[in-house]
Amino acid sequence: MNKIQAEIKEINSQIQALQQERAALTQNHIASSENNTTLAIVEAYRRQARENPEIAAEIQGIDNAIAFLETQKRRKETYLFESLSYSQRIAQQKQELEEGKKFAEIHAQRVNELARELAQEVKLLKACADELSPMYWQVYNKPFITGFKTISVPYVRSDGEVWRIVNRIV
Repeated sequence: MNKIQAEIKEINSQIQALQQERAALTQNHIASSENNTTLAIVEAYRRQARENPEIAAEIQGIDNAIAFLETQKRRKETYLFESLSYSQRIAQQKQELEEGKKFAEIHAQRVNELARELAQEVKLLKACADELSPMYWQVYNKPFITGFKTISVPYVRSDGEVWRIVNRIV
């Protein structure tokens, strides 16, 4: 960014120098005119171009150089503006991401809290099932509750960058 800003300043100084040089070339011959009306000044410029084709060609060259430098300056300013707006968009997206991560972290903590509670409830249910199963088999000839070997609860963990939801077997 600083490099582009320095280049723009350098172009501005070159344009200013060329404009001063152009002014010096035109004022030497035009300023001596006694009649300063608009029409008289236009006629003086035309007369100067006819009488001094070398100066007119030099002025034309200076004008072309100024036009070229102005175009370069506009390109660099456009690039600088787009770079700044891109970096501002990235900064805004980073801020939005951080806010979203904080919001997600609250939910992840709640999921983990519920998982701990659910795991505790499943363990209490298993304890009840272990106690009731022998009697249930005697009365109904079937198990009271099955599937305790594969009971799992979700758990959210993070390595700092990537979050994962894993199943913890209870």
